[in-house]
Amino acid sequence: MVRASIFSLKSSWPNWRLLVVCLPVVFAGCGRLTGSDSSEGVRLYQQGNYLGAVNSFQRALAAQPGNPDCFYNLGATYHQQAKLFGRPGDLETAEQYYHLCLARSPNHPACQRGLAVLLIETERPAEAIGQLQQWAAREPENPEPRIELARICQEQGDRLDAENYLVEAVALDPENPRALVALGQIRESTGDAQLALANYERALEIDRNQPTVAAKVTTLSGGGGATVLATRPAGTGAAYAPR
Repeated sequence: MVRASIFSLKSSWPNWRLLVVCLPVVFAGCGRLTGSDSSEGVRLYQQGNYLGAVNSFQRALAAQPGNPDCFYNLGATYHQQAKLFGRPGDLETAEQYYHLCLARSPNHPACQRGLAVLLIETERPAEAIGQLQQWAAREPENPEPRIELARICQEQGDRLDAENYLVEAVALDPENPRALVALGQIRESTGDAQLALANYERALEIDRNQPTVAAKVTTLSGGGGATVLATRPAGTGAAYAPR
């Protein structure tokens, strides 16, 4: 058993990608520290001008040497370039920047996710698992490492460990919609419709802006779930205990 997270980097979870919002790249931290260069980098990235984005983020890094968010921004941009253009050198550069970020901020959530995705994409799941397990050991109260470990377990076909990691995540943070939705998806796929419905309902109470989850609730509750949720105060649904 395998028990061991950029911009628009697509989650490779087989079914969760329909239910879980893609993990965002964290540009905000670097932007707050370095001002216009990071803001310009974000704008250029969104326009698909990756070379311009890299140049802007490099200037931001020069203004704040060693800033982990700036390293992450550069890694995320090169990672995206590698995915779009198939350039191995960009992938290597992305990994180097991710490691520079984590050397300065070992628990950087977005970078942990980005590096785990890169390691899986380059067929190094054992390294990804080891990295995330170390993160979980450093932050035993943080559900995010467990959510990422669950994703890898599911990719490896180990649904039992994936579910166990998500149960742990929900125990740590009962109001984490990402963990709740992912747990609901696994339970739905194994035929446990009632528990899946409870997870989806709780996730929707916490964050109502999830139309796909709302559709799941409606389907699993026989068409009446959406109406009930609309009148139920947030926080009063089925209690599922991580963030």
